[in-house]
Amino acid sequence: MGTIVMTPDTGWRRWKPATSTLRPAIASEPKSEPGGRESVRAKASFEGIVGQSAALRQALQLVEMVAPTDSTVLLMGETGTGKELIARAIHDHSRRKQSPLIKLNCAAIPTGLLESELFGHERGAFTGAIVQKIGRVELADQGTLFLDEIGDIPLELQPKLLRVLQEREFERLGSTRTQKIDVRLVAATHRNLERMIADNQFRSDLYYRLSVFPIEVPPLRERAGDIPLLVHHFVHEFSQRMNRRIETIPEETMDALKKYAWPGNIRELQNLIERSVILSPGPVLQVRLQGLSVRTIPAQNGGQYETLEQAQRAHIMATLKETRWVVSGPKGAATRLGMNRSTLQFRMKRLGIVPPWTGEYQL
Repeated sequence: MGTIVMTPDTGWRRWKPATSTLRPAIASEPKSEPGGRESVRAKASFEGIVGQSAALRQALQLVEMVAPTDSTVLLMGETGTGKELIARAIHDHSRRKQSPLIKLNCAAIPTGLLESELFGHERGAFTGAIVQKIGRVELADQGTLFLDEIGDIPLELQPKLLRVLQEREFERLGSTRTQKIDVRLVAATHRNLERMIADNQFRSDLYYRLSVFPIEVPPLRERAGDIPLLVHHFVHEFSQRMNRRIETIPEETMDALKKYAWPGNIRELQNLIERSVILSPGPVLQVRLQGLSVRTIPAQNGGQYETLEQAQRAHIMATLKETRWVVSGPKGAATRLGMNRSTLQFRMKRLGIVPPWTGEYQL
């Protein structure tokens, strides 16, 4: 009774004490709902998306409604919640699915190169432009363009993106020839764009063009019932990749994972399971719960923080203290939290978190 595993007779929906081998946590059979209607998860078969919580089903219902259209979609949610998978689902269930899905993380490209990445450039357009370059917008013609972290696009480039949405046309950097384009845009952000508009950091006209059909992607803490399914899915994935055989998961381990706050969301859970599979020499998954409990958000005011920002700040602070304020690297706070370094640094700045000595981070 000390472990829980996945059994063939119960499928992917239910966990119970048993001794059989784990199998993938991907839905293959429909889930009945009141009135005999199958769940959106089973009907649409969204590849790579695991879960059956009400919050996730609501988001997938919106995906199913908007996917066949050509409307612009704005995905909102915290880092690590799976917004790219949602964008892929929208593309795969659209009429453009035979054309490419072109992805670009706007936060990962230096500001000086972002215009060239988006719109391309002609030979000689600037120093170092020795060949012509096709931009992501042009590559996505007849398909879908997914712009992650849309809030990081600088103000000077926003009118050009607005032109693509409004006029369906653009010009390569260094060219005077206007090119017509047929592209569907799916954008994503973890930022509050309305607040950025108020702070004159984002154009209101671009925001209204982007938010034709907004979808809120729920954080993992609002999908606690999906955690066993996700754990099972990642255990199977990494076990196969590493040629391991993980058959059981201790019950106390699963309880601890369900109670954890997961500020890094699914990416943090995925990283933890990968690390745990590496550290598990036998058939039982070994998760270092002591480290997890240290990083669990402490209780306050009868077990609740007054605001989410307070909880996030406390969790990030605890992790930084564990890593001695090392932000990046395999043992840094960003890796432990399942975030990119730039994302963690942005959150630290927003939450007013600085090292107690010089105000500088160890990279």
